[in-house]
Amino acid sequence: MIVMDQTVKCVVWDLDDTIWDGVVLEQDAPVPKPEALRALEVLDQRGILHAVASRGEFEPAAAHLRTHGIEEMFSAIDVGWGPKSEAVRRIADRLNLGLDTIAFVDNDPFELAEVSGALPRVRCYPAEQIATFPDLPELTPASITEESRQRRALYRAERTRQFDEQEFEGSNSEFMASLELIMTVRAANEDDLERAHELTVRSHQLNTTGRTFDIDELRRLCASDEHEVLVASLADRFGGYGTIGLAVSEITGEDSVLQLLLMSCRVMSRGVGTALIQHVVDRAQGRGKRALAEFVPTEVNRVMMVTLRFSGFEVVDSNPARTVLMCSDVRRGAAPSASHVEIRSEDAMTPKDTLS
Repeated sequence: MIVMDQTVKCVVWDLDDTIWDGVVLEQDAPVPKPEALRALEVLDQRGILHAVASRGEFEPAAAHLRTHGIEEMFSAIDVGWGPKSEAVRRIADRLNLGLDTIAFVDNDPFELAEVSGALPRVRCYPAEQIATFPDLPELTPASITEESRQRRALYRAERTRQFDEQEFEGSNSEFMASLELIMTVRAANEDDLERAHELTVRSHQLNTTGRTFDIDELRRLCASDEHEVLVASLADRFGGYGTIGLAVSEITGEDSVLQLLLMSCRVMSRGVGTALIQHVVDRAQGRGKRALAEFVPTEVNRVMMVTLRFSGFEVVDSNPARTVLMCSDVRRGAAPSASHVEIRSEDAMTPKDTLS
């Protein structure tokens, strides 16, 4: 049995007889259903993305979406004649989302069964249920931030980056350098808490321990002399990515222990995780502490163990539930792969930053 307790991050829609009544290729000139338009708008304001996986020809479908002013609502459009499960998988890959955060809606029981059978982690809904979407708990995030409301714009900007990358004639490292990436790291304040909480419940792949913190817990950690909570935002020549990283460290005795480091899946391909790790380690060593990190394995976060190892961390203690790593020289691991990112620190040194 597969338990799906995560909030949905993207709803993938069929078009004909689902978003509208009728078939575009049969020249029905169908009009979008009011309940579909309401669901699109409400979920978009909650930071839930929309995509299309539909049968037909791409250009007529896209043109019909434009005619009704809703093409911009979709972060990915996949229209063709292959299995819809393959289209859903492509969309998840394109948006860097786990399949357990995808929902699929279609009017055809066969299509729902095909997607459910091929991708059992994807939640499937019949078109008759669209009117209930705004009321479903899995489509209602625990918190909605201003950044949530801008998520579609951030993803569409990423699509522009991806197009530019496809057209770029140099190497991948040259393209990364051409982005002019700037990561700004600062101590979290009250205005950051909702987004920091949102990151802990949304980011699962790029997450070292899988821990979640509610807003009150984060507020206590920010006020504690024994903890440091950092948030990281990212920008490049195309614009901002928003707040994409969180690092929570416990500072005791001789050690600074990274209890949680996570990154938004939106920056998975940008190689910025090592840049944030480098900054955290620099801060730990700057206050005369050993830089340690915890890693707790989950079903999807193995890549973060690899990232820590590439960043110069070595295992010092391990059991099936938890691994502790120590970094003696972050430059040896992180610097080569993070050199395309300029790191800026906004916060001044505080008492817990000084040498013991």
